[in-house]
Amino acid sequence: MPLSSRMPELGSFEIFQAIAETGSVSAAARELALTQQAVSRRLASFEAQIGLTLALRTTRGSQLTAAGVVVAEWAARLLEVARQADEDLKSLRSEGRRRIKVVASHTIAEQLMPQWLLSMHALAGRPGSTGPQVCLTATESGDAIAAVRDGAADLAFVEDPDPLAGLGNCVVGHDELVVVVLPDHHWARRSRVVSALELAQTPLVARETRSRRCDTLTTALRGVLGNGMQQVPPVLAMGSTAAMRAAVLAGAGPAVMSRLAVVDDLAAGRLRAITIPGLDLRRKLRATWTGGRTPPPSIRNFLNHIIRTPPPRSRCVGPMVAESA
Repeated sequence: MPLSSRMPELGSFEIFQAIAETGSVSAAARELALTQQAVSRRLASFEAQIGLTLALRTTRGSQLTAAGVVVAEWAARLLEVARQADEDLKSLRSEGRRRIKVVASHTIAEQLMPQWLLSMHALAGRPGSTGPQVCLTATESGDAIAAVRDGAADLAFVEDPDPLAGLGNCVVGHDELVVVVLPDHHWARRSRVVSALELAQTPLVARETRSRRCDTLTTALRGVLGNGMQQVPPVLAMGSTAAMRAAVLAGAGPAVMSRLAVVDDLAAGRLRAITIPGLDLRRKLRATWTGGRTPPPSIRNFLNHIIRTPPPRSRCVGPMVAESA
C-alpha cells in the first residue's frame, strides 16, 4: 500500500525532533546549522501537511501540543530506523566497492589468477593498504564475456584475438598456443618439419568445441590453408586443461595447449614443443568490463596492480592499453 500524500519526508521529522529535544526553534536551528526562519518555515509546512498543530511558540520557547508529544515519539523511532538503514546502506556501498565479481577463462583462472590474487592479498596486508575482495569463477571465454554483458560479473579475463564489441577492454598480457607431444613421439624425433596440413589431418587431444583455443587454432590453420580447410575430429575431447595435459602425458597423442599450462613440462623435458611453419598461434589476454573505455576505480586499481605484478617466466605482459568498440 503506497504512503498517502500527507506523509512528510524524513527531513521534516528530523527538524521537528530537534525542536522537541531542544525546546525551541532557535536552538534547533543552531543544532541543525540552519537559520531560524528556515526551521520555522519547515515546521509550518510540516504541520500543514499532516493537518495538526505540533508546537506552540511561547516566551520560553516551543511548547509541544498533545499531538506534538505523540508525533515526537514517532519521529524518534522513525529516525532511529532511518539512521540504521543509512548506515547499513553505506556498508553495502562500501562492500560493493571492495568486492569485484570476476569471471575468467580456465587458462587465466588456473595459470595467472592465483599469482595475481596472492600478490593483491600481500599488498592488502601491508599497513595502510586495502584491496578489493575478488570473487572468482572459472568458465569458458564466451561465457565470461556473456556474464559481463548480463551484469552477472564486474570483470572478465579472456583470451580473444579480436576486440570485444560494445565493451571496454584492455590487453593485460599475451599468450601463445603450442603443439606439444611426448619426447618419444615421431614428430619430436624426426628432422623434417610438421606442416599445418599434417597438423589439421592429425587427431588431437582437444578441448570441447566451445573453447576459444579451438577458435584460435582453426583461425590460424585457415590463415595458412584457406577457408576450406577441414580438421579431423579429435582423438579425445577433454573437459579441462588439466585433463588435456594428463592425456598427452599418458600418450594419447599431440595437443595444442596454452604455453602457460605446459611451461614446466617443457622446461623439464616431459613434453616437446613442435614448431609449425607459418602458423601464428599468438593471442592476447584481455580484461573486459561494461561502462565505457575507462573502468570504474576499483576495477582500474585491480588492473593496474595486475600489470605491475612480475610476470611468470612464460608470460609477456605489457602496459595496460584500454580499448573500446
